[in-house]
Amino acid sequence: MTTEMPVTLPDNRELVLRVMPMPADTNPMGDVFGGWIMAQVDVAGAVPAIRRARGRVATVAVNSFLFKQPVSVGDLLSFYARVVREGRTSVTVDVEVYAERHPENPLVVKVTEAQLTYVAVDGDGEKRALPAPA
Repeated sequence: MTTEMPVTLPDNRELVLRVMPMPADTNPMGDVFGGWIMAQVDVAGAVPAIRRARGRVATVAVNSFLFKQPVSVGDLLSFYARVVREGRTSVTVDVEVYAERHPENPLVVKVTEAQLTYVAVDGDGEKRALPAPA
């Protein structure tokens, strides 16, 4: 893990989710459990994928996932996501997660980055082609 280097929240990405982890989301060491963060990243990545697919999607791959900083209870997490690649049936999304911490002396740090691939599915869960771009 790297040291806390302050950054600013991105203004060129779409904010798709904002959440504050609670004590029930921690591991035995008191940090927020990585699996909880991964689940939130999956939700955030699905937002632009669903919009592009204009319907239901399923996660088919976690292409990369990097925890850059631990996350603590009380951190306000902001999830930014954007489509970076499209296939015939799939959408690949980059997700970046920033923590706003220490409200008395505000600090923003990038805590996680990931890339996930989703596939468009029909009502029966079968793969379908992406619609033409709007």
